[in-house]
Order: sequence, then structure tokens, then C-alpha cells
Amino acid sequence: MDPMAVVAAHPTRYWHRLDDGRVECDVCPRHCRLREGQRGLCFVRAREGDAIVLTTYGRSSGFCVDPIEKKPLNHFLPGTPVLSFGTAGCNLACKFCQNWDISTSRETDTLADEASPEQLADAAERLGCRSVAFTYNDPVIFLEYAIDTAVACRERGIAAVAVTAGYVCPEPRADFFAHMDAANVDLKGFTEEFYAKVCAGSLAPVLETLEYVRHETDCWLEVTTLLIPGLNDSDAEIDALTTWIVDRLGPDVPLHFSAFHPDFRMRDRPPTPPATLRRARRIALDNGVRHAYTGNVHDPEGQSTWCHACGALLIERDWYMLGAWNLDADGCCAACGERLPGVLEARPGTWGSRRLPVRLAS
Repeated sequence: MDPMAVVAAHPTRYWHRLDDGRVECDVCPRHCRLREGQRGLCFVRAREGDAIVLTTYGRSSGFCVDPIEKKPLNHFLPGTPVLSFGTAGCNLACKFCQNWDISTSRETDTLADEASPEQLADAAERLGCRSVAFTYNDPVIFLEYAIDTAVACRERGIAAVAVTAGYVCPEPRADFFAHMDAANVDLKGFTEEFYAKVCAGSLAPVLETLEYVRHETDCWLEVTTLLIPGLNDSDAEIDALTTWIVDRLGPDVPLHFSAFHPDFRMRDRPPTPPATLRRARRIALDNGVRHAYTGNVHDPEGQSTWCHACGALLIERDWYMLGAWNLDADGCCAACGERLPGVLEARPGTWGSRRLPVRLAS
């Protein structure tokens, strides 16, 4: 029996029929070509009859209220709680995946929680969340569920946040990001070789997504790169990556460098030394990135937000805890008046570093 047959299929529209009888998925650059009963590499988009359906609509691997800084987003409603959830599967195959139990799942037990878009919006409102985040696995593979949830949330004044690798084709990309208020795009490395050998993907579509989100949408954008010792952490690659960000996205896009921990199919590599993250941050700042951050390590200086114009401390952070807040009501530096780019309010939220698992199913 198909292990996910109990999950109701939901219609999709990003596919087309081929002359040889197969149906091709048009959501991501893999362009999986499916015969009856087959699934794409993502596992959640499957052929049923002469169409491709989404098999995880309304089903989740779990719900949790997190600090928005954990996504990570440092310039989007700082200090506020976000209702986070994911489904199962992924359209990349990263050997270092930190959520491999979800992204590689082929079991219905992973999708134990059920919630319609309206139930999710209701829950976010009831829990006092300012936003809902599609995370843990990539939301582009459950695009229809994410978009419907974003629409339901927007009706209640709740924002939609995408945590994504950006591996998506142009038409669904435009549809998806038209409904997102903020996104953190995971730029996994800066060579085609890294994407091919380590992620079973390609760099070019991700760069296209980054430029599209930055220049063609109103979605607030931040970028994260996980640095893996010996694979994507050289000075030359970090220099090229950060130069590209400044040249093609602009200096105001926040960039996060996070630490690798041995997991999944990459347990032979050591954890990323904190010094590597600090070195990467320094290269980014020297190349003109105005807001570069370190993650997954204890580094208040590298996690705090500083005014690029005068150097004053704007938002103090220690992990996900906020301290000093030196912005005026308009989001400008209290010392020199330079505006901090982002989606900011007069005062920060007070959620702190709490992580609150929740069950929405009855």
C-alpha cells in the first residue's frame, strides 16, 4: 500500500502532459516526468490520473511557536512570535540536511497533525502570533497549501513567512512570492559543483530566485548560508558570494552565516568553528554587506544589529533574546537618524527565546 495513500490529494496546476504519456511537473527545475502512480523526488507531488496532485495538503509534521529570529529573520517584526510548521519531503537532497527526518520522510506518521488554512490562521491569531512560517521543509513543494494559508492569514492581519532554498521555476515562483511578506532564502554555497555534488541541484535557479524576490516583489528578503568546513567556507567563496549579494541584491539585504553540525549523510565533517563564522561576517562587512550575522553559536556582537552609518548598537541580541533597542518610532538610529531597512514597529515584541510546541488537530 502506498504509505501516503491516506492523505487526501489536492489539485495542482503547475504541470503539463508529454507526448509519451508522462506528465511533467513544472514547480521546480527538476521537471520530474511521471507515469501513473509515480511521485516526484520531493515525494509529495504525485501523478494521479492525467494530472499531478499534492498529497500533503492540510497535513503537517508539527506546529510550534518560535521567535521570528529563529527563521532567521532579524529585520522583520523583531521579538515577535511566529507559528511555524512544515509538511514532509524536499526537492533537494542535501547530504548535510539538519531536518532530514522531515525532508526525507516517507511515512504518514510524520504528518500526524492536521489543519486547514483557516484553522492555521485562527490558531496564529489565538496564540498571538504576528506571522506564520512555512519551514522545516521547503514550502515550494507544498505551494498550494502555503498560498491558501497565506491568504487566510492576511485576512486576519497575520503575515506569511517562507523559509526556502529558492529552488523553483519562474511561474510558480511569481505565484508563491506574491503571497509572502518575508522570506529567508537558503543560499547553500556559491558554486555549481557544491550544489551538484552536495545538494543534487543547481545554483543558477537559486540566484534567479534571489534577484526576483529582491527586485520584483514587496517580500522582505534575508539570506542564510550554512558554512561547512572544507566545502563552502573558503575565503575565496565567501568573498565571491558576498560580492554578488552586494552587486545583485544590494547592501541592505541581511546575510546570516550559520554553523554546520554533523548530521544525516555528512557525519564525517567537524562542526563549524565559531571563528569561521566571525571570519565570514568580517569578509561580508568588508565587501559592503551592511548587516551580516552569525548563527548557531554564542556571539552577541555578531548577532546584534549595528547602524551601518555611525556604528551604534541598534538591536542587541544574545541567541534569540533581545536586549537594548536603540531605534526611534520610525525605525531610525537613535544616535544618527539613519533608517534601518526592514519591517519594523515602534517597539520590539517580547516573545523572547521560548519554543512552544502546539497541537492543532482535534
